Formats: sequence, C-alpha cells, structure tokens
Amino acid sequence: MRFSRITSMLAIVVLCASLAAGGASAKSSRATAGLTIYAGSSMTTVLPHIDSGNKYSFGSSGTLATQITNGAPADVFMSANTTTPATLFAAGVVERPVNFTRNTLAVVVPKANPAGIKSIYDLTKPGTKIAEAAASVPVGAYTVQVLNQMGINAAIQARVVSQETSDANVVAKVALGQVDAGFVYLSDYVIDPDHLTLIKVPAWARPKITYSMAIVTKSPNQAAAQAWIDKVLSKEGQAVFVKNGFLPLTAAVPTVASFAPAKAKVGSTVTLTGANFTHTTSVTIQGVAAKFKVVSPTKIAFTVPARAKSGAITVTNPAGTATSKRLAIG
Repeated sequence: MRFSRITSMLAIVVLCASLAAGGASAKSSRATAGLTIYAGSSMTTVLPHIDSGNKYSFGSSGTLATQITNGAPADVFMSANTTTPATLFAAGVVERPVNFTRNTLAVVVPKANPAGIKSIYDLTKPGTKIAEAAASVPVGAYTVQVLNQMGINAAIQARVVSQETSDANVVAKVALGQVDAGFVYLSDYVIDPDHLTLIKVPAWARPKITYSMAIVTKSPNQAAAQAWIDKVLSKEGQAVFVKNGFLPLTAAVPTVASFAPAKAKVGSTVTLTGANFTHTTSVTIQGVAAKFKVVSPTKIAFTVPARAKSGAITVTNPAGTATSKRLAIG
C-alpha cells in the first residue's frame, strides 16, 4: 500500500527539526529561496500544490504560533482556526489575519473497518480504541466541542487510547490499524481514501471551522508574503483547496425550488431541483436521513428511506439549510 500521508508526515518531522536547528537564517538567503510558511498539519498536501517553491513547516497551529512568537523565521502563519492568529495579531507578532478556507470534522476508520463501525455512536461500544488530537490542538478542540454537543464526550473519552499532537498523527494511527477510529478533518480523508473509510459526523453537529492566515511582522519578505496570500485567495488557489477536501470560503445556502414525483414510495427515487447543491452534506425527510447523489449544482437525486414519513425535505450544506414543501410518502 502507498502510505503517502504517513510518508509526508515523517518528512514534516524532519523538516521541522531542520528549521528549528537552523534558527533565523540570513535575510538575503531566505528572500531568494522562497517563502517560509508555517502551517497547520491539515494543509500538508494542499499548500505544495499551490507553490512547491516555498519552504513549509507543518504542525500543530498552537505549537507553530509559539515558535513564531519565539523568533522562528516564518514569513507567513496559516492556522487551522481564527483564534490563534488573532491572538498573535493582538500581540504584534503578525499583521492583520485574513480567512482563507474552511473545513469540518470527520471520523475515519481503517479501510477494512475491522471493528465494524458504522456511525459515530458506535465509538461508545466497550473495547473500541480511539485516537484523537489533544485539546490544545485545533482539531482536538473541535472534537471535544462536537462530542459535548452530542452528549457523548464522556463515553468517547473513556475509549481514547491515544492523544496526538496533530491530525496527521491521528491519520497515521488509523491507517496503520493501531486504533479502530480517529477524529480528523474531512480533508484528511479526501486526500487518503485508499487507506481510510469515512464515518460522517451528523450534519447538525458539525462545527463551522474557518482557517486564518497572516504575514509575520518581522518577515523581511513582506511583498512576497502578500503575494502568497493573494495567490491563496485567488480563484485558482481556492480551487486547489476544494480539490483537496476543504470547503469553499463562502458557500451559498441551498434552495429547493421543486421536486418530483410529488408522491413517492419507500425505496423510490425523488429528484430535487434548486440551487447551491454542490456541497450538500445531508438530505432528510422529517429528520430521517436519505441516501443522495448530487447530480449537478442544481439537482439532487435521493432514495426515500424505510423509516421516512410524509413531510418536508431538508437539504443541508455548510452554509445553511433549505426546506421544501411536503413530500407525500405511501
């Protein structure tokens, strides 16, 4: 198997050690060798696709922030949250932050799923081994937030056997079969589906995760750093993030204009017509989840689930929810 994500993670560890050992290099050398970007580990794959000429140091956003505060030679800081850059801005360590992408939380299990996990609630079963990121890491904080919201945090924490310093480490534990499941970002699954199986977090419980970046105040490459930020925010840069499993910075709320047929039986297919369906996360009928396929940005086909009763159809994406008129089932 090609454990590309694990190999990347090991390379990151070596790179981080190299940067830490080298300290602040000569300004002229850094100015000609590309920017030095400190970024959350969930961006390991995506950023080199935008510009392979930069030097990247990936890790926990909090740890990277501490390194930058202590004088690490970064030009730009890219965090998996908005609070850490805001704190550095208040301290004068970075310039004013700007939001640049979004993500959401997911559960992943080994590709073969030997523990037979089918939903997040299965993680509460005795004997389940779970890996998560520490609460000091953004993805770890989001995990606790979601589990508390769902009322299952205590039951899940009782089965956590490993708390990692990054989502990349959680992915590695799961891909190697060392744990039954792990909490990561949705983008972590999208870039490594060959070794992972996705277990979705219920749409209503998913946190709204926004990433923020800022130029480091002491960077000698201010103009180049601003050019990098502009490149990330460009249409082309944003497309690379979406391709790698991240969510659009601004997603439009879906709308449902009509559906057909007006009356359907359990197991039959219903087609929704509307707008902004591309990033749909769930389709439900009176709260009962339906299997669906996004046919196009304006069309969704879904199967009427066995437990569904006549009622409104709800379509949800990261930006909001749309509700249709009553679908008659019978």
